[in-house]
Amino acid sequence: QVQLVESGGGLVQPGGSLRLSCAASGIIFTNYNMGWYRQAPGKQRELVAGITSYGTTHYADSVKGRFATSRGYANNTVYLQINNLKPEDTAVYYCNANLFNYDYWGQGTQVTVSS
Repeated sequence: QVQLVESGGGLVQPGGSLRLSCAASGIIFTNYNMGWYRQAPGKQRELVAGITSYGTTHYADSVKGRFATSRGYANNTVYLQINNLKPEDTAVYYCNANLFNYDYWGQGTQVTVSS
């Protein structure tokens, strides 16, 4: 059974930081490309960061310089470091694992940026 479990979300003031984690089980983690998506109320889900099975990263233009993703192969976990948070970063953040036609999602973790 495949499971992606996100954690690390919460309420933070503008300018603050958070580190999201996504623990993967039931997949061969090293084979999968991993992604972080977010969905704000009334908006479509969007890709904000991704890391390939080889460790190559890519980011949406809106988050470049503030978001950083990495993966821990020893514990099958992917991370999203978010710095200088802005109110427009408020959303549910989802972890995704993808390999060809295999596509899995976590349940999401809420990030709220507010003073």
